[in-house]
Amino acid sequence: MSHDVVSDRPIAGRTLFGHPIGLANLFGVELWERFSFYGMVSILGYYLYYSVTDGGLGLSQSTGVGIVGAYGGLVYLSTVLGGWIADRLLGMERTVFYGGVVVMAGHIALAALPGLAGVGVGLALVALGSGALKANASSLLGTLYPKDDARIDGGFTLFYLGINIGAFTGPLLTGLLQTHLGFHYGFGAAAVGMALGLMQYVIFRGNLGTHGREVPNPLPRTAIAPMIAAVLVVVLVAVIAWVTELVTLDNLPDVTTGVIAVAAVVYFTIMLTSAKVEPTERSRVRAFIPLFLANAVFWSLFQQIFTVLSVYSDERIDWNVFGWTAPSNWISSIEPVWIIALSPLFALMWTRLGNRAPSTPRKFALGVIGMGVAFLLFVPLAGFDGKTVPVLLVVVVMALFAVSELLLSPIGLAVTTQLAPVAFRAQMMALYFFSVGIGTSMAGTLARFYDPDNEVAYFGITGLVAIAVGAIVAGLAPWVSRYMAGVH
Repeated sequence: MSHDVVSDRPIAGRTLFGHPIGLANLFGVELWERFSFYGMVSILGYYLYYSVTDGGLGLSQSTGVGIVGAYGGLVYLSTVLGGWIADRLLGMERTVFYGGVVVMAGHIALAALPGLAGVGVGLALVALGSGALKANASSLLGTLYPKDDARIDGGFTLFYLGINIGAFTGPLLTGLLQTHLGFHYGFGAAAVGMALGLMQYVIFRGNLGTHGREVPNPLPRTAIAPMIAAVLVVVLVAVIAWVTELVTLDNLPDVTTGVIAVAAVVYFTIMLTSAKVEPTERSRVRAFIPLFLANAVFWSLFQQIFTVLSVYSDERIDWNVFGWTAPSNWISSIEPVWIIALSPLFALMWTRLGNRAPSTPRKFALGVIGMGVAFLLFVPLAGFDGKTVPVLLVVVVMALFAVSELLLSPIGLAVTTQLAPVAFRAQMMALYFFSVGIGTSMAGTLARFYDPDNEVAYFGITGLVAIAVGAIVAGLAPWVSRYMAGVH
C-alpha cells in the first residue's frame, strides 16, 4: 500500500482569495450538484402526496414526507459506497466525475418515467450518484490543505457558499416549472443543472493537480469476486424485505435510520480496530464520536425544511408577495439566501481568528443550541390561524437556521478531513455523512408527529431537546479537544 505525499500539501502556484485554485472547480461542481438535488427534493414531497388531478401520485401526506426523509437518509448512506470506491478502486477525483454522471441519469429518469416506477429508478440513481460525489468532493477539498493550515475552515466555508448558491437557485427554478408546466419539467431542469456541473468539472479538471488521483488502499484482485458476491447478497436482502413487506413506504424512514445507525457502529469499530490506523489516528476517531452524535441531532431538525416545513409552507404560510403568490417550495430557498450573505463573513472571521477561534467542539455545541432556539421561534407563530403566517417572519427564523448551519456544517466537513486516518480518508467523510443521514431520515420519522393543531408541543419539545444536547456537547468540549490530538 502506498500513499501519495502530495495529497497532504497545498498546490503551489495560483490561488483564489488566498486559497488553492482547485477550490474553484470543486465549488462549481458542488454548486450544480446541489442545484439539481435541492431543486428536485423541494418538489418531491408535493409530487408524492398531491392528488393525481394536481399532477401528483396521491400518496398520503405522512407517507410522502416520510419518503422524502428516508430518501435523504439513503443518499447519505450511499456515501460509504462512494468513499469505498474512491479508497479502493478509482480515487476521489474520478469518483466525483462518475457520481455526477449517475446523478444526471437519475434526474432524467424522474423527468421521463411516469408514476412510482420513475420515482424508484430516479431516486435510486440520484442517491447512489450523490453519495459518490458528496463524500469525495469534500474529501478532495481537504487534501488541498495541510493538517495545520488555519485557512481550511475559511476554505470549506467558501465551498459551502457554492453549495448554497445551488440550494437557493434550484428550488426557485423547479418551483416555477412545477407550478406552470408540471412536476416532470422541474425534474428535467435538475438533470440539465447536473450536466452543466459535469461540463465545468471536466474543463477545469487540471486545477486539481494530482490530488485525488491516487487509490490509497487498492483492492486486491483476489477480493473482487467476494465483493461482488457481497453486493448481490445486499441487493437480494433488500428485494426480499420489500416483497415480504418487512420494509414498506410507511416504515421506510424508521428502517433507514436503523440501517444507517448500525452501519455507523460497524464503521467506527472497523476504524478503531484496524491495523492500518495509527494510535494518534485512533484517538482522533474517538474524538469524532460525540461530534457525530451532535451532528445527527442538528440535521434531524434542520432537514425538516423538506418534511415538516414543506407541509408548513404549503398549509400555514401566506406566500402572497405584492399581490403575487410564490410557490410553496420556495421555503427551501430562504435559508440559502442567508448562507450566501453570511458565508463570506464567516470565512473572513475564521481566517482572521485563526487558532484563536472557538474549538471545533464548541462550534458544534453552538450550532446545535442555535438550531434548537430556531425551532422554539415557531412556537409563538402557532397563534396564527390558517394560512396566515407572514413569510417575512419565517425569513427571520431562517436566519438563525443559517447561522447555526455555518457554525456546524462547514466546520464538520473540515474537521472530518483532518481527523480521518490516511487509509480511510474518503470513507471517514462517508461516516460524517452517516450522521447527516441519520438526522435526515429522522426528519422523516419526526414529520409524522407534526400537525398544525399541535405546533406548540411539536416545535417546543424538539427545540428543547436540541438545546439540551448542545449543552452536553459544550460540557464535553475539553475532553473532545484532547482526543483530537493537535487538530483544532
